[in-house]
Amino acid sequence: MKLTLPITMLCALVTSVLATPIHIPRDTVNTTQTVTWDVSNPPTDITNPIGSIKLRKDGITFLTLASGFDILLGEYEVTVPYVAESSEYILVLMGDSGNWSPEFAIRGGPSQCPV
Repeated sequence: MKLTLPITMLCALVTSVLATPIHIPRDTVNTTQTVTWDVSNPPTDITNPIGSIKLRKDGITFLTLASGFDILLGEYEVTVPYVAESSEYILVLMGDSGNWSPEFAIRGGPSQCPV
């Protein structure tokens, strides 16, 4: 499965961890971005077709960016949250199973904050 996030930022249709690079802009907080994933070869028996996209950092999945969408859409828009600047964020796409993106940066937030 390949993940692309054209500006900032995982399909639960396979069990492997995604390794496609994410392209990051300079300032991304409070912008709307489209998370995309490959649905060209879904399993024949999907037990949970409802997806959610979550934000993870430092081993903690702490924020739901989107939920309640059809995992077979292959894309979904999210708003980049106002969080501390870091290049250690990960997106997790949940559905039939969970997949993680590679680490990526969020820019434009405070240099320090609780998350």
